[in-house]
Amino acid sequence: MASLTTARRLVVKIGSALLVDRDTGDLRADWLRGLAEDVAWLNAAGVQVALVSSGSIALGRGVLGLPATDLALEQSQAAAAVGQIRLARAYEEVMTPHGITTAQVLMTLEDSRDRRRYLNSRATLEQLLSLGALPIVNENDTVATDEIRFGDNDRLAAQIAATIGADTLVLLSDVDGFYSANPSDDPNATRYDVIDQITPEIEKMAGDAGSGLSKGGMKTKLMAAKTATAAGCAMAICHGAALRPLQALDTGANATWFTATLDPQAARKRWIAAMKPLGTVTLDAGAARALSLGNSLLPAGVHAVNGAFGRGDPVAISDQNGHQMGIGLSRYTADETKKIKGHQSAEIEGLLGYPGRAALIHRDDMAL
Repeated sequence: MASLTTARRLVVKIGSALLVDRDTGDLRADWLRGLAEDVAWLNAAGVQVALVSSGSIALGRGVLGLPATDLALEQSQAAAAVGQIRLARAYEEVMTPHGITTAQVLMTLEDSRDRRRYLNSRATLEQLLSLGALPIVNENDTVATDEIRFGDNDRLAAQIAATIGADTLVLLSDVDGFYSANPSDDPNATRYDVIDQITPEIEKMAGDAGSGLSKGGMKTKLMAAKTATAAGCAMAICHGAALRPLQALDTGANATWFTATLDPQAARKRWIAAMKPLGTVTLDAGAARALSLGNSLLPAGVHAVNGAFGRGDPVAISDQNGHQMGIGLSRYTADETKKIKGHQSAEIEGLLGYPGRAALIHRDDMAL
């Protein structure tokens, strides 16, 4: 695979077993400082990095004196509340010497399931990355219940990669790749260097073994690979114990790479194009020309609005001749769109009574 330094946008998932010492329950400070050096190295190469970090429950349970076994939901939530503040502080302390601003982002499954919340999450993460900040994402374990959980940070990392259009996802784990069988049980198990397609045979090879501190096994990593590669993002599973784990991967450490056949933007466009529109916005000739040149749709270019749609819902985009140009995700409801159509973006706050986004449909949320 190409060097990590050639990635445009990289998501790195960090397992609990890498961050927290299994025996003492303490943070592995030396390892975290090495990770900070890796992030600074990638930033210097022009790579935007986001982290998806486990560790809050593992840290908090030691502070609260909870056992290193399965916890009741309320115990996990209490441990997460105590551990998350320590985890955030630790990341800030190791990143600050490199001039890296850290940002904590806590999410639940609902934030990706609901289109409105998904778009809000995407906008927040995009803004953080554009400002040069390092988003550190974790599942919001203090409030999440089983019904609204991702269940593990492998899946969360893949969802974040898809959300921000990352082209590379690295799962730093306590295993050095995907094997034909569990290598702890089968001495003949072989590691795959590259997997171009996740076939039923590959799926049968995945086991459930986790490390104790971490929740995810190989099945969840395979599910993450499916999500990531479908979104145009290549994914690596590698052992993360080295003090500079990303540099080690870049220089040839054992890993399994899952390849993506599409680039992230093309995959996102295909996803949007497959949606059923809940309404239609009709454009004037000037806006139609602007969209054909790759611009976002501004309210000033909208001539008519039909249908009942909410924020984040798919809408058809038509020209004045009734020709459907494409589908896009609206940043406004149908009622809001009717109020701001034909007006300049600077007028939105006066028309709606609250600030809004300049574009009705951003070009990244549009498939023409």
